[in-house]
Amino acid sequence: MIQAKRLGHVAFETPDLEKAIAYYTEVIGLVLTSRDKNKAFLSTRIGQLAVELGLGTQTQCEKLTFEISPNSEFSDVMRRLADLGLKAERRSDAVPGEGKSVSFTDPKGTTIELFSEWNGLGKRDHGSGVGPTKIGHLAFVVPDPKAIADFYARVLGFRVSDWIEDLFVFLRCNTDHHTVNFIKGDAVTMHHVAFELRDFGHIQNSCELLGSRDIPILWGPLRLGPGHNIAIFHRNQDGQVVELYAELDKMLDEELGYFEPRPWHRDQPQRPKTWTRSQGSIWGVPPAPGFITNFSRPPT
Repeated sequence: MIQAKRLGHVAFETPDLEKAIAYYTEVIGLVLTSRDKNKAFLSTRIGQLAVELGLGTQTQCEKLTFEISPNSEFSDVMRRLADLGLKAERRSDAVPGEGKSVSFTDPKGTTIELFSEWNGLGKRDHGSGVGPTKIGHLAFVVPDPKAIADFYARVLGFRVSDWIEDLFVFLRCNTDHHTVNFIKGDAVTMHHVAFELRDFGHIQNSCELLGSRDIPILWGPLRLGPGHNIAIFHRNQDGQVVELYAELDKMLDEELGYFEPRPWHRDQPQRPKTWTRSQGSIWGVPPAPGFITNFSRPPT
């Protein structure tokens, strides 16, 4: 079985590469590690590749990469994908910090790359912007969340952490409550991308930074229900929703089957379950009008 271990980096297509680089370096606080006329790679300050930007005509998330076991034989991975009816190919693209990979396309058309080796891209402790610890998760809108969740479970070993009715599914591949999410909607598109911060104080500093740049907060600060993370949401330069979060639930032992107990949990122990829509948040202001459904629009 192929088992995804963590989200490596996310690739976005953008119609304005310069604005995108400025946003991810000056607001999010990533480090520009390399670029050319049509592409740029950005890492966290501890040197892990997080975002790949490519110049294009659309605004979209076009690729997710996942780290798999360093003991993985790519010939076995290719064979497993073929047995699952997926056409895969070996790649040795010059992606900073990541070695060779295996690539295939998931049912919603997103490229998935699997890699088993990576190297740090250099550490920088200080800089402008938020400065997240890592890229944490990414959510997509899809017509059938259960079908795509079943695919990620069957192909990449993801487990279901929670549902919100039949609307929203949260999937984990490691101790984090979720690494990919799928929300029900008519069109396939990205719902939001999320970066992990250190703590609540880091969230507050991020609010101050967004305020100083006149970037509206769409939702938050709040503590969500599923995952129980403290979060704020805003839009980037292309109108995509970006979440900044801290204190996400963790399942430290799959055999025990519950998330590490926290004072704010309503259930003790907190096990995967189906939540109602009214339980989407524990505390905090309601989201801006249309936030749940108006997931992606050009910035105003």
